[in-house]
Amino acid sequence: MNSPREVFAALSDGLTEGRWEELSALYAEDTVVEHPQAVPRPTRITGRATVHERFTGALAGTMRFKRRNVVVHKTTDPEVIVAEYDYDAESVQTGRTIPTANIQVLRVRDGLIVHSRDYHDYLRFAVVRDGVDHLVKAYEQAPPRELSPVTPESADTVFERLVHGVAAGRWDELPELYAEETHVTHPFLPGSGVVRTRDELRAHFAAGKALNPGFAVTDLVTYQGTDPEVLIGEFAYQGEYGGRPVRVANIFAMRISGSLIVESRDYGDHLAIAGELGKIPELAAKLS
Repeated sequence: MNSPREVFAALSDGLTEGRWEELSALYAEDTVVEHPQAVPRPTRITGRATVHERFTGALAGTMRFKRRNVVVHKTTDPEVIVAEYDYDAESVQTGRTIPTANIQVLRVRDGLIVHSRDYHDYLRFAVVRDGVDHLVKAYEQAPPRELSPVTPESADTVFERLVHGVAAGRWDELPELYAEETHVTHPFLPGSGVVRTRDELRAHFAAGKALNPGFAVTDLVTYQGTDPEVLIGEFAYQGEYGGRPVRVANIFAMRISGSLIVESRDYGDHLAIAGELGKIPELAAKLS
């Protein structure tokens, strides 16, 4: 029986080698696959047959992928791994290639994927296919967001103190959750650099304070790595903007040492924010 890491490796190898017809065999008959940041709204597909249709239809013949920078986090739940990796994604239509970040939470049971939550860089996928206009239209025509019950505030982990602190507007306190020298990146945000110090974080959070979004936290789930310094957290910020419900899915992969964040990769849905604000072209322009 294949381990979760081996199943992910087979899935990743199959994608990069274009073996689209074979991939659904890695999933359970009643599998659930979610895309929390899908355009323009989250998607959830069920069943191996539906997964097969997706691989052989929507992806086959449109994109080619070259995988690199793979990091697989084992968690204290033996069925669950979290995989971070990059693709050099090539559009068959345009012939252009663009680097993209990805992160997946996989639950594997009896050697098959029973649940997967997949986060991909949909903005870069669209840019490389000349599809920015389609993104704009998708968000313009999207139905209202469906909101979830709010997650009660907790301070059990540094991660929880961070996300609830953002929601509560405690901006001035947030830099103190990080080490003096840290390494914070936002893989889905074009033009963003590495934040390396607590002073740089003060400037980063000051920008958030100026926006004053007034969001709540919902659907918060954490995964503790078998490496005790590693914590991965999924959650969404939700609220209202312009009288419309807004919900932004996120997943952060953190390394915490001495109760301070020393490294964090924050996979936020910046495309969804731009879509709600009507600023997708401006966001895409930062990739030029």
